[in-house]
Amino acid sequence: MYMDRWSKGRSGNESSFNFRAICAREAPNEDEGNEGMAGTNSERELLTEGPAIILAYPQLGENIGMVARAMANFGLSELRLVNPRDGWPNEKARSAASRADHVIDNAKLYESLEEAIADLNFVYATTARDRDGFKPVRSPIVAARELRTRFRGGEAIGIIFGRERTGLTNEEVSLADEIVTFPVNPAFASLNLAQAVLLMSYEWLKTGMASEDETSFQAIAQRPATKEQLQGLVDHVEEALEARNYFRPANKKPKLMENLRAVLTRPSFTESEIQVLRGIISSLDRFTRENPRGSGAPDRGRKAQSGGDDD
Repeated sequence: MYMDRWSKGRSGNESSFNFRAICAREAPNEDEGNEGMAGTNSERELLTEGPAIILAYPQLGENIGMVARAMANFGLSELRLVNPRDGWPNEKARSAASRADHVIDNAKLYESLEEAIADLNFVYATTARDRDGFKPVRSPIVAARELRTRFRGGEAIGIIFGRERTGLTNEEVSLADEIVTFPVNPAFASLNLAQAVLLMSYEWLKTGMASEDETSFQAIAQRPATKEQLQGLVDHVEEALEARNYFRPANKKPKLMENLRAVLTRPSFTESEIQVLRGIISSLDRFTRENPRGSGAPDRGRKAQSGGDDD
């Protein structure tokens, strides 16, 4: 029996998990815990629960591997294979899984679809085609919510995906409790097997989040600049431009400064951004292309070029 192990989210619901608490931990050093692959981190909690993904008579090992990767992306781990054409285990599948080894290593092999779903309480069949039957047809969002509800109730659940080229037969669809179909272009409705699994896996993960608005990380909170700091930036720019005789003719300076002030105060700068901009202006004041930063003070550079002080 499945057990829901998600930690309490902000809502206090024990059946939801706090996505940010799991994902937004202090990032490791570049070479620590990420196994050399962007987006992976072995030091973070690995989500491994949810519906079984059942692939009915899959053909290519590469597609099975990409399915495993999609499952791992969204916290699923139970992969069931019904008589894969190219046999199992399959090294092409492992390679395409991009280190989703926990899914590949624990994949279960079955001779028939009936055998693969025998121990499950509730199963969806995925299809892009209209079926002449009486089974309810759900969208991915509704289907994922139903799966989550049943999962929390302790039921064993699964989703069936058909062959890459022909999908599921009517007889195979009849083995499921309900149908799930994706809102796609009706003139081009065929999805890659891994894409279909990824879409359902994504909807599944969302149903367990404390809030669908949560993200795995956020921008660092920064204090907005005060009006005094903004005025300091404007004054600094004005001084630098005045020294370079920018305001010509002089009678146009008030209008130019009005426009400049509007530009510099529009973006709602933070304190750190003001510091960066003023640092840039100070650098432009002190250094030139002929005497860049690191070559010595500008006045010393000019003396060196002229041969020293005049006697």
